[in-house]
Parts: sequence; structure tokens; C-alpha cells
Amino acid sequence: MKAIVMTRVGGPEVLVPQDVAVPHPGPGELVIRAEAIPVLFPETKLRSGEFPMAVEPPAVFGFQAAGVVVEIGDGVDAALLGRRVTVATLGFGAYAEFVCAPVASATPIPDGLSSADAAAVLMDGSVALPLLATAALTGGETVLIEAAATGIGSALTQLAKEFGAARVIATAGGPEKVARALALGADQAIDHNAPDWPNRLRESLDGTTLDVVFDSIGGTTARDLLAAMTPVRGRILSYGWLSGAPAQISTTDLLPLGLTLTACAGPAWLAEVSRSGAAVLNRATTGTLTPQVDSVLSLDEAAKAHQLIEQRSPIGKIVLRP
Repeated sequence: MKAIVMTRVGGPEVLVPQDVAVPHPGPGELVIRAEAIPVLFPETKLRSGEFPMAVEPPAVFGFQAAGVVVEIGDGVDAALLGRRVTVATLGFGAYAEFVCAPVASATPIPDGLSSADAAAVLMDGSVALPLLATAALTGGETVLIEAAATGIGSALTQLAKEFGAARVIATAGGPEKVARALALGADQAIDHNAPDWPNRLRESLDGTTLDVVFDSIGGTTARDLLAAMTPVRGRILSYGWLSGAPAQISTTDLLPLGLTLTACAGPAWLAEVSRSGAAVLNRATTGTLTPQVDSVLSLDEAAKAHQLIEQRSPIGKIVLRP
């Protein structure tokens, strides 16, 4: 079968199309014929060596895929054969024509939802729903969603008011993404490519404060936002670091205003994320969460997809099609 092999740690060029053996499932596993493979931002960090890989290269790359179940291992319900599902691998093996994954990771795709849309929305929505549940919005709060035009931020922007946000302020990188954030439901959007954007944000609040910050940028800008947050009730949900580093905040920074920071990470958090898949696909089917697909590329264009993501040019998910 055709697959994309990560030959070594490095730039996008290390993702090379190769012929490899078709995988077969072990106990508790299934194999799908892939129809759509989302290219995820964290995958670029794995490929570059910033995050550790589950296996040493060379290895077939990729985390998630959507397609039709064609083979099952021992202990797997035969009713899944022929069903369209999304799956998550154990950290490798998804950039391929056939993908082996644990059956526990499989989420049936509802009729009426394309495999490309299911692949595009799964991760973003599955993280956004637990984030919103953790935020415990009460109906009158002002929230800040960073990187709101794409990825998890785009799902948060679509859903925030349903979950209790009264005012949604977004950040996005560049005029086109600012416009997209507004189209997704933000009341206000600020270009976070401007180095002084936290100052612009504070000025635009006009005496009000931020109750919740969904922090995907991290770095030093997280500390710059603290003075704009609501004392005692203000809370930061930290779930990413697009800047290259987690939020540079200590307890000493939080104590003067009685603020809280919740780290949305770790095994228990990821278990919540994995349990959200069915709800996300159902929302995508009913229209309460719209998949954001930037483009569909052929499988052998995986390196190009990684290059585009590192340039921060896509507005929406890039999906690979075998």
C-alpha cells in the first residue's frame, strides 16, 4: 500500500511516500481503508523533533483517519465491518491507504457527514467541548479565544455562546483570519501578529474585564493578559503553546488578583477528549458545529501540507485523501 513514512526527524521533506505492507489487526484492533486523513498541528511538532515520537523513525506517520472498516481482530464486534468510522492510532500509522487502530478509538460517522468533514472536525471539536465544560460559563461572561479562526479555536468560537459566553473576543493571525473569526461568531477580533496586541485588547475592553481566557498561544503574552482579567473569578484554561512555550505564569503572578490557571493536559484530560468524539460528529451532522476544511490534498502531498501549516497559511484543516 502507499503510505507516508517519516524517514527521520527534520523538516517537511522527511515525509516521504513509500510502498509498505498492509497492516493487519491484532486483538482489540481494526483496520480501515482510509478516505480522509487530517493533518494536525501537533504532528508538525512531532516531525520536527520538538515532541517525542511514540516510535523511532523510519515509521508510517500520523494520528487520525476516517474511512471504512475492512478487517477486525479478535474481540471486535463484526457489526463494525463495512462501517465508516474515525480512528486514532497509537501515535503512528495514519498517513496511509490502510490504517490499524484500537477499536476503542473508533467513532462511527453518522450518515450525511462526509469522511473529510468528520476527519476535519474530530480533533478540534473533541478538545473544544471539554474546554467549554471546564470553563463552566454562567451566561454573562466575557471570554477571550486565542487563535480563533482555525483549529480548536474555530470550534470554541462557534460554540462559546451556546455554552454561556455573553461576549466573545477573538485573536487571529492576519486580516483574513480576523475576518474568519468574526464570521464564526466572535463579537470582536484582534490581530495577534501585532506585538502589542495585549495592550490593544485592554484598551478595547473599555473598563470591563476578561472572565475566561482560552490560551493556546502560551509564552509571555499569557502574563500580559492578567491585568485585564476579572479579579477572583478570572480563569485561564491553558491547552496549547503556539508561541513555542507554555504560558509563562507562576503562582506569584496569579495570587494578587486571585486568578486561576487550569492546565488542560495529561491522561485524565485526554480521556475526556476521546469520549467527546461521538458528540462532535453528531454536532457536525446537525449543523451546530461546522467543519472547517481549508483544502483536500492527495496523500503524497503530506510534506506540502506540513509546510503550509508551518507557514500558518491554512484557514481550516488540510485533509489528505489516499
